[in-house]
Amino acid sequence: MAGGRPLKFQSVEEMDKLIQEYFKNTKEEELTITGLALALDTDRKTLINYENRDEFFNTIKKAKTRIENSYEKSLRKNGRTGDIFALKNFGWQDKQEIDSSINVNNYDKLTDEEIEQLLGKLENGQNS
Repeated sequence: MAGGRPLKFQSVEEMDKLIQEYFKNTKEEELTITGLALALDTDRKTLINYENRDEFFNTIKKAKTRIENSYEKSLRKNGRTGDIFALKNFGWQDKQEIDSSINVNNYDKLTDEEIEQLLGKLENGQNS
């Protein structure tokens, strides 16, 4: 028998009922992960622990995605820095990554003219 505290929620349905009440009773622009945790009478860390349990994963992931959607809509409408910060906590990034790797297969068989063309493309920022 596993040790530790007994589960607060014995079933996904029990948790989902409280989650749906939270969404029903909270304005979209006021949805937060912490607010969800409070509605479940728990904290963010416990919510994360439940999310790591297979049987609760989909329910919590769907709720978190709904909250993420509210931040995304708010950002689109209002452009607030706080929304950007919240979305970064959902894994969003505001950086670009450029793959500048070159496949060296068969480059030893290129003519001087083909090499010059490739170098020209690289200098102009073209990737192929």
